[in-house]
Amino acid sequence: MRGPRRDTIASIVVTALSAAFGVALIQATSILATVISADDISSRSTAQLALVMVAAVFIVIAVYVGSIVTTNTFATIIAGRTRTIALMRLIGSSASAQRRAVAKEGLIVGLLGSAIGAVVGVVLTAGGIRIAAASGAVPDLDYVLADPLVLLPVVMVVVSTWAASWLGSRGVLEVSPMQATGAAIEPSREESVRRPLRNAFAAIFFFGGLAVMGAGVAFGLVSPLGFLVAFLGGIASFSGIVLGAHVVIPPLLRLTGRMLGSSAAARLAAENGMRYPGRSARTTIGLVIGVTLITTFAVAAQGYLDMIEYSQQQSPESYGGGVDELLLVTVGIFSALIGFSAVTAAFGMVNTLSLSVLQRSRELGLLRALGFTARQVRSMIIAESLQLTVTGVGLGVLLGVVYGWAGAQSLLGAIEGSPGLVWPSVPWMLVVVVIAGAALVTLVTAQFPARRATRVSPVAALAVD
Repeated sequence: MRGPRRDTIASIVVTALSAAFGVALIQATSILATVISADDISSRSTAQLALVMVAAVFIVIAVYVGSIVTTNTFATIIAGRTRTIALMRLIGSSASAQRRAVAKEGLIVGLLGSAIGAVVGVVLTAGGIRIAAASGAVPDLDYVLADPLVLLPVVMVVVSTWAASWLGSRGVLEVSPMQATGAAIEPSREESVRRPLRNAFAAIFFFGGLAVMGAGVAFGLVSPLGFLVAFLGGIASFSGIVLGAHVVIPPLLRLTGRMLGSSAAARLAAENGMRYPGRSARTTIGLVIGVTLITTFAVAAQGYLDMIEYSQQQSPESYGGGVDELLLVTVGIFSALIGFSAVTAAFGMVNTLSLSVLQRSRELGLLRALGFTARQVRSMIIAESLQLTVTGVGLGVLLGVVYGWAGAQSLLGAIEGSPGLVWPSVPWMLVVVVIAGAALVTLVTAQFPARRATRVSPVAALAVD
């Protein structure tokens, strides 16, 4: 584990992004609180209660997303180091010593990345709000730009990174030292399916979470507290997707891959998603998280606007001055969060794709030795990237529409003049931009790992550590 390895640098960047995202969410709540407190609408509406609930939700989202992203990234890194760790054991290192080394690296990465992310998040938020205030986009108020709550997502990113390294090392250290001659070890399809306890929990979390979210939406028609119920259901259902990703995502990848044609490279790319479900799930779930966040924020913001505007028309006496300004600030904050989510999703996809190709050098070398040309290998990697993008974006948009609608509906379903139960307000132009952006990022970034893979000769690739 000595020296600044490529995967170590990548994990530091991921933890920094996760921490910065968490800081931005907490600071966004603080800015909204300042705007609402400076206006008289707080005494005549449920704005304060809604803000408290949104603040709690933003904190949980920050912690939850940071934990999943860092855990997913470190699990990918540990899987790629299986052979190196096994070699260390072969020459006499104990399993406990290797596990401590991995956990120590995870702790260092978490501390360093979180510190960088916290500074970046505070600086970007402070600079952004000052620029917005100077331009008149938001009122010039005394904003708190160093909320102590920002430490919560930072600490959780550190803890989750350390936990991911510790738990991830458990599986690889069970490998016999004699297997050090192999490549990165991934569970096969049969091994992944034979996880009855995990699969059962995934199904319970997903379907149970959907039921709770539906109950929260119904409760939201009489009380804004339904928002918290719906949010808990959303977290539970998405946790079910993460737990069962090794079962759900590979078949979707293969189905998507079959749409790319019948060439040897396309067919092999389609089957690769099923061959190692764990690897396929880790590579795709990062993009699913990012797109789900983008779509959720966008749909929630649009639904929030539509329902408030409708309620204003129905009960103008209940919505005095300050509401329009608050709406503008809210939309601005949500737009910034959408942009932050987009950056996180794009980097997550690039990072996992690059690490995956690096860890598959021996596999790609074997394909070259069996007769695959450099062009075919490049086509296969690009096809895998495309099917990852289509699957991740499709699933993320679907989940984001459901979660965003449930959030806005449960929060505002009981306000004065509410239209009651409404259809999701989907900003289709943004959805199209997300899809086009993901496709563009895929095509551009897939070129780099593809070029790296085809530059290595078959003999050198088969000998790689």
